[in-house]
Amino acid sequence: MNDIFEVYLREKEPQKKEKVYAWHTAIGLQAVDGLKTSDYLIDTAKRNIEGDITFEEADRLIHSYYKENISHTGNDRTEEADKVSVRIAHLISEKSFVMSPAQYISIHARLFEGVYKHAGKIRDYNISKSEWVLDGDTVMYGGASDLRATLDYDISQERDFSYKNLSLEQTIKHLAVFISRLWQIHVFSEGNTRTTAVFFIKYLRTLGFDVANDIFAENAWYFRNALVRANYTNLQKGVHETTEYLEAFLRNLLFGEKNELKNRYLHISGTLEDPKCHDNSKNVTLDVTLDESVILELIKTDPQITQERIASSINKSSRTVKRTIDSLKAKGIISREGGKRFGYWKVNNK
Repeated sequence: MNDIFEVYLREKEPQKKEKVYAWHTAIGLQAVDGLKTSDYLIDTAKRNIEGDITFEEADRLIHSYYKENISHTGNDRTEEADKVSVRIAHLISEKSFVMSPAQYISIHARLFEGVYKHAGKIRDYNISKSEWVLDGDTVMYGGASDLRATLDYDISQERDFSYKNLSLEQTIKHLAVFISRLWQIHVFSEGNTRTTAVFFIKYLRTLGFDVANDIFAENAWYFRNALVRANYTNLQKGVHETTEYLEAFLRNLLFGEKNELKNRYLHISGTLEDPKCHDNSKNVTLDVTLDESVILELIKTDPQITQERIASSINKSSRTVKRTIDSLKAKGIISREGGKRFGYWKVNNK
């Protein structure tokens, strides 16, 4: 693990190691919504790993930080990432778990209390989400009127399922189908993937799997895209739902395999590059955020794309898209050529 917590792993203290992976996963999972944590959150995590503060105290510190320091509250998404990261780390570290709808809903409530007004509440309206991996199309999510019944059914089926006599390959396949179907219900308006990931991690431990590794932390966006592909069919485009990508993720997670987890493999076109910014001519990775890298790929595909179309394609607000594009321009990664009506975006060599 080549990151800020690596020093604690070298100390070989089991308790610290467990906390490191909990924090690493918690912070990494913010990537499913394009979020980044603050330096203050990292410092708080280190104090928790050292044993100086409990998870409860870490939660209070983060809450006080954003309540008392008005100058740090300008980015609500960073505040969300910090608060939710603490809670994910805490939940992952707890040994308790029950396979039930109440547990699933409770996890959402604990993660997003004070962050979303609908924390712990089942959504009461239908949704669609424009997906990069589907070229802007959406998965067909559960209907609002059937969410609770569908959730109850899926979890009861899994609770009563027996893994006895299943091969490892069959086990992986079953787990992939179960978690992809649970995610596709999309019980919550927001925070669905993070809730599902925490629920799944805790469930896997009850099955005897050791999931204390970097796979979720370093491949959170791949995990979400794999869930999308497991629930999408478009016969006109020759695309069929498949759990193959999710299975590759799970084999890495549970059995230590080294399958390549590249987002470009998941894109339905099969031709787009990873949504990460690379200048291949010089083999230099540019310093870009997840939102910036996704927008950059859209610009590369269509240099005349408008900010409105970008916002629609990635399911972000126009304000977020404008701020991200301004950041790309400030870094010199892109520039605007020509006027607003007939101009185009130019990706600069760096």
